[in-house]
Amino acid sequence: MKAVQLKAYGMPNHLEVGKVNKPVPKENEVLVKVYATSINDFDYGLVRGKPFIIRLVFGLWKPRVSIPGVDISGRIEAIGSKVTVFNIGDEVYCDLSECGFGGFAEYVTIPEKVLSKKPSNISHNEASTLPHAGLLALQGLVIKGKVKSGQKILINGAGGGVGTLGIQILKSYDVEVAGVDSEEKLELMTSIGYDRVIDYRKTDFTNTGEQYDLILDTKSNRSAFKYARSLKKNGTYITIGGSMYRLLEIVTLGSFISMITGKKLSVLFHKPNEGLQEITKLANAGKVKPIIDGPYKIEKIPELIQYLGEGKHFGKIVVEVDK
Repeated sequence: MKAVQLKAYGMPNHLEVGKVNKPVPKENEVLVKVYATSINDFDYGLVRGKPFIIRLVFGLWKPRVSIPGVDISGRIEAIGSKVTVFNIGDEVYCDLSECGFGGFAEYVTIPEKVLSKKPSNISHNEASTLPHAGLLALQGLVIKGKVKSGQKILINGAGGGVGTLGIQILKSYDVEVAGVDSEEKLELMTSIGYDRVIDYRKTDFTNTGEQYDLILDTKSNRSAFKYARSLKKNGTYITIGGSMYRLLEIVTLGSFISMITGKKLSVLFHKPNEGLQEITKLANAGKVKPIIDGPYKIEKIPELIQYLGEGKHFGKIVVEVDK
């Protein structure tokens, strides 16, 4: 089968696209024919081995992951002897980050417990965008952020995967949402429901004096004190990624700032596939419609990972592995 192989940490152009053996499912696994996959910040970090914590988890000198890829949507082609919930022919999707990755390939074996049925009224291309970014948005805004009607909310990195899905999740609430991203993405952000859009190159939202009840940050490139200044009394700041230095700052200073000001600052530790059934319900109800950059071919994945790293993408970058 065709797959993208990660043999050493480095720039994405060092990835190799070639033939590898088709995997065979273990007794508690299924074999999924991958129809679509999408690209995430997690993939960019894994390929480069940065930040350093990536190497501590996935191999200090050489990656233990041979085929990257977090998100997949596809169809089950074979099942192990102890699989009880799913059957051959079922359309499924999931986040693979808890079971060894492998999404950048024509086939992948997946433990049954990780899988969910694909939303029935969206395509595989669309479904492949949801497991990782959709759950980061859901976990950040709803589960951990505890969004409430009437709140004023800001999403930093609003034109990417998490931001474009997050605003759609928030439409179920009576909230006012501002989005921060580059000028090129502002028109898209307005079209999908942001009440206000901010070009980060022209305006530092932490310097405007405006305050928010909830901030979801995908960038984390300012000090913890600046973020606290942008929160209302009892407000909440949650980051899901960005500068390692800033993430450590939030972890170490967040409790102190919360104790002094009553404002909560924290890092979201993503829980793969937790809440995916809720995302499925939203998709089936037509309340979440992914914004797709693509689809592209599997051979393009190395340059697409670099494209994501440069922050030029709109919504989620999708690779159509098989029609």
